[in-house]
Amino acid sequence: MSINFNKFVPRPGLVNKQGRLPDPSELVCVEIPKVFDQCLIKRCLVYCEGPDTKKTDCELRSDPLTDPKRYIGSRDFNIKLLSVDKFPIKGKEGFKKIVISYVISFYADYIDCKGVNRTEFYEINRTDVIGKFYCPDSIAEVSASFVSSIHAKDLDSNIIKLEMVADALDGQLTEDCDGKPVLDITLGYYIVVKCELIVQLLIPAYDYCPVPEEPCEEEPEEKPCEIFDRAPVPKFYPDQNLRPLFKDRDEDEDDEDEDDSED
Repeated sequence: MSINFNKFVPRPGLVNKQGRLPDPSELVCVEIPKVFDQCLIKRCLVYCEGPDTKKTDCELRSDPLTDPKRYIGSRDFNIKLLSVDKFPIKGKEGFKKIVISYVISFYADYIDCKGVNRTEFYEINRTDVIGKFYCPDSIAEVSASFVSSIHAKDLDSNIIKLEMVADALDGQLTEDCDGKPVLDITLGYYIVVKCELIVQLLIPAYDYCPVPEEPCEEEPEEKPCEIFDRAPVPKFYPDQNLRPLFKDRDEDEDDEDEDDSED
């Protein structure tokens, strides 16, 4: 049964019912970054003097602090790719050894003995080696011109991209070798390293995305007491950690079923 295109409103959304979409109106050629390979770097780092290892980093200790009392937490994690070195692997076309250097930065908050919130800034410089990574070179040379520039600009169509999720797993107030208070952070992070190449892809399309019909909604201002009156009554006690008293099926019943099957 054919699907009536006139009843279909093209818009972004989940395809929650299979077979309900009409045929696309055209096949279009788009230029987008395509992921050719990716790998995961997982690290849990603690402070330690000396050269960095896969488990330690000498930059996870703060400068001397003034009367710290308690570590609060860390925030605003960021990653910046500093350099990428690629070394072709003989006999394996398109595969390369990748050396990436990057810096992870974040803020750590603590309270001093006077009750004042204070912040320390951390920058963690790291270098990782990916021994075998499929990162082929573009066959075509890319050059593009821009309206704001007279000259054409050569572009690198091969992209190394980093995506990170990080968190401070712990923070310990301690003393350095001079007896001054410092904050040591335990840092855990995941980094997805991607090799992307700008390519042309042929994809089905319905048309340009339509302009939304409804205007942007505005959140009406409400008085705090009105919001409070509509809110449900909160739980006064936490959930109990209880286990079932009985199994889903008693062992005696299982034995009876076995006896019946033997008869």
